[in-house]
Amino acid sequence: MYAVIEAGGKQYRVQKGESLRVEKIGADEGAKITFPVLLIADGEQVKVGQPRIAGAEVTGVVKGHELGEKLLIFKYRRRKGYRRKTGHRQQYTSVLIEDIKA
Repeated sequence: MYAVIEAGGKQYRVQKGESLRVEKIGADEGAKITFPVLLIADGEQVKVGQPRIAGAEVTGVVKGHELGEKLLIFKYRRRKGYRRKTGHRQQYTSVLIEDIKA
């Protein structure tokens, strides 16, 4: 059985016992969180929400918070002496999927 959930404006395909890295969620380590379900498939039947399935939820536990790799942003204008170099590191939350309720 698997489900498609929505977290941080993105959609993820998850199964029970799977670990997932989503954009930062403001929850402490060990906290239980629920995600809205967009689609559930159990091998024989597929339920699709419009846009979400009423009564269905996926629960998970926050394992920790981490930073992604550093992305460099370099702005340059030729012949103008303009150069700017900055960076960005996205914050992520690691979640362990515990249960899928249809």
